[in-house]
Amino acid sequence: MTASQTTAEELRSVGLRVTAARVAMLETVRDGDHLDVEAIASGVRDRVGHVSLQAVYEALHALTAAGLVRRIEPAGSPARFEGRVGDNHHHVVCRSCGVVADVDCAVGEAPCLTASDNHGFSIDEADVIYWGLCPGCSTTRSS
Repeated sequence: MTASQTTAEELRSVGLRVTAARVAMLETVRDGDHLDVEAIASGVRDRVGHVSLQAVYEALHALTAAGLVRRIEPAGSPARFEGRVGDNHHHVVCRSCGVVADVDCAVGEAPCLTASDNHGFSIDEADVIYWGLCPGCSTTRSS
């Protein structure tokens, strides 16, 4: 069985129609590293030819709603998408170049953090973004 067949089965399993563009999109997101919409569209075009930006947005919305893709939105940056879902991991973002990397849970089991006041909510997930400078930008600034 090929990766595309597996991806097609995965799309079907969550009730999504299988199209070449959706298969290419899911594979592009999973092969990439916190890609923005433009990078995803470019990756899909490399795999299947023309696809409109609107089609990319619509498919990303469907893939995110189905839980196959995760959308993150660091402040001041365009939305980014990743294929790592369901494990309550966090992210670190470089303030200078905008590179994003995964960070596993800070401490303990999900939601990884204990709220100082849960306001009566039953909290089951935390979404944390750490900010700083990546190694490349740290080196550039110290030089």
